[in-house]
Amino acid sequence: MGRRLGDLTKGHTKCMVEVNGTALIDRVITQLSKLGLSRLILVVGYRGERLKEHIGNRYDGVIDIEYIDNPIYDKTNNIYSLALAKEKLCEDDTLLLESDLIFDDRMLEMIVSHPDPNLALVAKYESWMDGTMVTIDADRNILNFIPKQAFRYEDADIYYKTVNIYKFSREFSRDEYVPFLDAYSKVMGNNEYYEQVLRVITMLHDSSLKALPVDGEKWYEIDDIQDLDIASAIFSHDEVRYQEYHKRYGGYWRFPSLLDYCYLVNPFFPPKRLVDEMKANFTTLLTQYPSGQNVNSLLAAKYFGIRQEYVIVGNGAAELIKSFAESHAHERIGVIYPTFDEYPNRLPGAEIVPFISTKPDFRYDADDLMEHFADKRLDLLLLINPDNPSGNFIPVADVLRLAAWCRERGCALLVDESFVDFTDDSAGNTLLRNTTLAENPNLSVMKSISKSYGVPGLRLGVFATSDTATIVRMKKDVAIWNINSFAEFYMQIFGKYEADYAKACRKFIAERERFYGLLREIPYLHVMPSQANYFLCEITSRFTSTELTRVLLDHDVFVSNCARKKNMSARNLVRLAVRSTQDNDRLISILKSI
Repeated sequence: MGRRLGDLTKGHTKCMVEVNGTALIDRVITQLSKLGLSRLILVVGYRGERLKEHIGNRYDGVIDIEYIDNPIYDKTNNIYSLALAKEKLCEDDTLLLESDLIFDDRMLEMIVSHPDPNLALVAKYESWMDGTMVTIDADRNILNFIPKQAFRYEDADIYYKTVNIYKFSREFSRDEYVPFLDAYSKVMGNNEYYEQVLRVITMLHDSSLKALPVDGEKWYEIDDIQDLDIASAIFSHDEVRYQEYHKRYGGYWRFPSLLDYCYLVNPFFPPKRLVDEMKANFTTLLTQYPSGQNVNSLLAAKYFGIRQEYVIVGNGAAELIKSFAESHAHERIGVIYPTFDEYPNRLPGAEIVPFISTKPDFRYDADDLMEHFADKRLDLLLLINPDNPSGNFIPVADVLRLAAWCRERGCALLVDESFVDFTDDSAGNTLLRNTTLAENPNLSVMKSISKSYGVPGLRLGVFATSDTATIVRMKKDVAIWNINSFAEFYMQIFGKYEADYAKACRKFIAERERFYGLLREIPYLHVMPSQANYFLCEITSRFTSTELTRVLLDHDVFVSNCARKKNMSARNLVRLAVRSTQDNDRLISILKSI
């Protein structure tokens, strides 16, 4: 009936819902018709006549279709629907599927061609999965079926989810499954699931039913509108698929097989002990209100060693960018391109005065900026340092020289140093110092905690300036509880892990250098030097940037197509994050293989 799909199932059954323009039932009939089956039996109930009308005669000569009606579908569960077809089970070897699935063709080929006569397709448990789980041994024997109510999160590592695609031999159905189905239904009634019968069989004696893990194969079960949204992304194609992923702006933990080289975080922090401390306080943090801005600005001041009145904490740097930008909405603002688009996107009413580097690899220094803007009136100059996406970096002494130059001209300077901890001399490159801020009242500093500290799920950012009137205004602008208890607690305990953080940054710098060397071996890439946790790469042959991002997505690797960015001169550019050694080696292997 698909109630959780809302309006999408009004007037028709769940299997008629479309994914990327094709109804689930049409997709699966097309897949099954390639297998040389003797017949396809559809057990129908809710809107059964509507489904029959939809299918019509379109598959005549392709596959023989029979229907079995369940007139009491609203009072029974799938054990009864299957029981109506039990005689069919005993007549032939059978594939059993549920109609709310979408999956790659290869999965049917796997189960049909496998020599085991009785198989259940299973997948290693992932956080999006719900329903019946199994445990298996080294020989793929199913040891137990675990219904939803018996699921234990502490055992999740050993669980496999049933994909709900099975292969039963005629002998298994006749001699084991159907007799137990009859007995179970007689005792327990018809409002049960057919997996419960399989559970009884595996518990009572050695069963011939085995599991076949489908690691890396694409499939999804569609129960609600979010499932439909995710399935639409997974099973989209070419440039459309890239757009489906890109427009989500994160949440890629819903796609566990996806290797995210688009979003930028520290792969070596936080350490396990910090995570364990967060876990140990989970219930308290979940059930208690966070503090307001005054307490959180105090925690940020302690975090970075600056005065409390100089700093405001944001729900990610994005919240603070929006608040800061609104106070400069009608000013003349110098923007260095290419840039992090969140800034110009938040300045629709401002007059953008652009700087576009003409040097190789989008390099520039403080003198280039001062020369370019010397004859231009500015109210604010925006500098991302290291720059995003180029990775260009201006040393701190030159940034302070630029700040003094701006001050003499009555111009404010905003420096976003979200990636500064990845620079070679990171400890000496930050502007978050009391003396630096006090001596440069026209200087503001933005920093995303998500990126360098590897905690993007907490949504944390800070903004600092000795212009306390700006801090007061921004504190009034954001919500009183703009960060949650988990983010607040993280700031509270971070001090205990500063040595771990310094070690993680050193480890990162070494991995960046190693990865840089490997990327330079790819013949169709020109890799630009970077002091951040990413590399801007120009594709010099074989692919356009759109083609490369599409091909990589076919390998479940998501990268940023920078040719789409403003003022990139339509060059074929991609940005690759620096991830863990294992992930980076995998990407290099894929880049070489294609």
